[in-house]
Amino acid sequence: MSNTFKNVLDHITPSRAIFSFYFIAVTVSVLLLSLPGVHKEGVEISLLDTIFTAISSVSVTGLTVIDISQTYSTFGLFVLMFVFQFGGIGVMSLGTFIWLLMGKKIGLRGRQLIMVDHNQTSLSGLVALMIEILKLILIIEAIGAIILGFLFMDYYPDVQEAFLHGLFTSISATTNAGLDITTASMKPYANDYVIQIIIILLLTLGAIGFPVLIELKGYLFHRKQMSLPFRFSLFTKITTITFAALLVFGTVIIILLEFQHSFKGMEWHEGFFYAFFQSATTRSGGLSTMDVNLFAEPTLLVISFLMFIGASPSSVGGGIRTTTFALNILFLYHFAKGRKDIKVFKREIHGDDVRKAFAVTILAMIICFVAIILLSITENQPLLAIIFEVCSAFGTTGLSMGITTDLTTFGKWVIMILMFIGRIGLVSFFLLLRGKETELHYHYPKERIIIG
Repeated sequence: MSNTFKNVLDHITPSRAIFSFYFIAVTVSVLLLSLPGVHKEGVEISLLDTIFTAISSVSVTGLTVIDISQTYSTFGLFVLMFVFQFGGIGVMSLGTFIWLLMGKKIGLRGRQLIMVDHNQTSLSGLVALMIEILKLILIIEAIGAIILGFLFMDYYPDVQEAFLHGLFTSISATTNAGLDITTASMKPYANDYVIQIIIILLLTLGAIGFPVLIELKGYLFHRKQMSLPFRFSLFTKITTITFAALLVFGTVIIILLEFQHSFKGMEWHEGFFYAFFQSATTRSGGLSTMDVNLFAEPTLLVISFLMFIGASPSSVGGGIRTTTFALNILFLYHFAKGRKDIKVFKREIHGDDVRKAFAVTILAMIICFVAIILLSITENQPLLAIIFEVCSAFGTTGLSMGITTDLTTFGKWVIMILMFIGRIGLVSFFLLLRGKETELHYHYPKERIIIG
């Protein structure tokens, strides 16, 4: 690292540094996706569509304006899988690993950047956390690729093709990238419940949050070595319960709304797995076992809401995040009960976290509202399809009602900005807008205003 780069890095806020690193990651991805041999012979795509694919891949969203399987060669698919890792694991995680391989030490500035990139609140143990995240994700992807490779042998003519699909699907699902090389997402496996369960597990492991996975690993493999009883953190408890509640809520609501619509005439297990898979993929997965256009309008609005919430903090997903949604609900519940403090699991939530949750939610609503207005002006598409597309891009989910390829140049840029914001996270984006924090040493007289 040159002295000039060090000086620049030392004089900008961590949130702006993270923004810059992800911008560089997108630029590198565009260059990689433009290399000779990346595209199939005779296939050419515009620079704008390459940028769109790069941002979608780095943000692990899955929205695409091209057919991946018909555009990229086998070499190109491996380049895409590499780009997924940038977005899924995070720029700082991969950067930390490469820096350590070079025998370098991670200084205070590097730890601050890791802290912002993964929404952590403490500088201690961050390097070990990054290494643990990288190992966990690679192990999960490898196991998923092997299992899916064997299962896909029933669907593809040779072992090589089956395992290529297994590897791509495993990485795409674990990083929640949402891209596929079947030209039909997961629809070919709509009746194969074993494959669906494996993919749902991979989607969940990627979206539930790295700290949760690390704590779960500690509980399963290291608790007997500890002198004190193992205790899950409040973050893990709230994250896991909220994640599970949203999964169950989504499944039940989709079944109730669709059992006399798109599920009519199906066996109970068919409707259940369609609803279960669709609910799981709204956490940020983007893969689908059926055409979302077949769903009724109320179902599409529910799915849009679930995509807006997104995945958990310090995960591969976007959205306002599950803990933000949970804190909003807990605040409303305690406010209705007349309680000023939020107490849960014999712990008290910090007031700053509650205020941050509301700030993130309001900012997200404003961003999505502005995007919906802009696309309603420039795109000749139904309003529901635009709302669905905006929530999908912001939540880095990748589901679409089929309007992505028909977007205007302006519409593509709006969606790309949403995907980028969704990946760097609302907290980082909020800090980027806020700038340097200053403390005022005086107060004005307080006055009440009428609310509600």
